[in-house]
Amino acid sequence: MGILGAHVSIAGGIQKAPGRGTEINAAAIQVFTANQNQWFPRQPSVSEISEFKSNMVKERPEICVSHDSYLVNLGSPDEKKLNRSRQAFLAEIDRCEACEIPYLIFHPGAHLGEGETACLRLIAESIDFCLHRRPESRVVFLLETTAGQGTNVGYKFEHLAEIIEYSGQPDRLGVCIDTQHIFAAGYDVRTKTGWEDTLDRFDNIVGLERIKTFHLNDSKKELGTRVDRHENIGKGHLTLETFWYLVNEKRFDNIPMILETPVKQEYGYAEELALLRSLIGSKTPE
Repeated sequence: MGILGAHVSIAGGIQKAPGRGTEINAAAIQVFTANQNQWFPRQPSVSEISEFKSNMVKERPEICVSHDSYLVNLGSPDEKKLNRSRQAFLAEIDRCEACEIPYLIFHPGAHLGEGETACLRLIAESIDFCLHRRPESRVVFLLETTAGQGTNVGYKFEHLAEIIEYSGQPDRLGVCIDTQHIFAAGYDVRTKTGWEDTLDRFDNIVGLERIKTFHLNDSKKELGTRVDRHENIGKGHLTLETFWYLVNEKRFDNIPMILETPVKQEYGYAEELALLRSLIGSKTPE
């Protein structure tokens, strides 16, 4: 099975995140390493980073991954916004490196009316720009599949393949598959057969070895609507079979599977994690 977990808050400092993972029995956690709504957020202090790393050893989570700020658009056609996005991405790389976080997940970008092809090339250029300035970094960048809302790219597997192909350092790139996003983008993963067809397509276009994490989210919206709206597991348009397949698929053993479902209180994730674990080794849900 995958390493099941959830996105947790860093309120009060990033050092508190591992303990919050323990509280919900999460084997994996995802964090924003700084305030994701600010271009120039407060940086974690040396002592906070040290305590975070210590707590990752002491607490329940086995791995932590980072999600980049939603403000960042590495494919922006606006030069000022592109430069700001690149600088923010560099700062995120630095925080991940300092915290020894192995994976940085990010939405590829949005073309804002300038066309998908140009945007995909610009995203690859931005990735290479950042890698060139952080040659010693060990952080792996994970392109997240998107729902395709607005002018966002990344909703087709071909988009991810093109970004990887255009980049001069493809070995530093992987993929995070979001179940809600790919469903809204038109990939029907409601059944085992649907998953196998979708993964065959992904393997032929991108390569299964690129998948490094999953986001586990049900969907408020129907198949192919290209609207990004997460729902709690078992309460949306996806099925329990969607998630049953993932937690029982041995090819994804030891891959982080992160909940990002809407919860009023963080401890609500504990119930959904228990539900997911109950699917492991069970018969296909009806």
